[in-house]
Amino acid sequence: MKLYYTRTSPYARVVRTLIREKGLDARVAEIEAKTRTTDSPYYAINPSGRVPFLVCDDGRGIEDSQLICAYLDRLDGKPGFCPALSEGDWSYGRLEAYARSMTDGISVHARETRRPETERSPGIMRHELDRARRLADFWERELAAPAMQGPINMAQMLLLAGIDFARHVGMAELEQGRPALQGWADRLRARPSVATTAPRHASG
Repeated sequence: MKLYYTRTSPYARVVRTLIREKGLDARVAEIEAKTRTTDSPYYAINPSGRVPFLVCDDGRGIEDSQLICAYLDRLDGKPGFCPALSEGDWSYGRLEAYARSMTDGISVHARETRRPETERSPGIMRHELDRARRLADFWERELAAPAMQGPINMAQMLLLAGIDFARHVGMAELEQGRPALQGWADRLRARPSVATTAPRHASG
């Protein structure tokens, strides 16, 4: 299989973390994609141009980090990262949705900062920064939940990818003044799968 990614995408980081946690390193080749470039060869592989994108053994492509992670999680018949909500605990699904919402908003903010200064929307940037801070306060209260303290899962990977991305793009230090969030994030960052996919390892 082949995973196309960019080094700064928080969504691609989630998939790359799962690959390492599941021991799929030898089975999935990771290929850095050239995105946001006119006529990039990558567009012939994935016409949407988005990452992450997984090309399966049979040649079919899968876009969307949530779907890719669910697919990879089930390859060994022992899914553990992506609970099926129809069978599982809806309290977990609630937390994963909040983690995804936070990362989505931080990504919107980052896209605005990539625009020329005269084209940026201060209103959008302020809205997303305020939302990220509110959600950081939410997580400071909610991190005691078993799903966030137990074995690593999608909710945990999404949340960490989001707060690290916010720091990487200069949006905010969301752990500042939030000791529970700081301690939780530091513990997760100590995992090899998380450390080796961190934005600071990016070349651009």
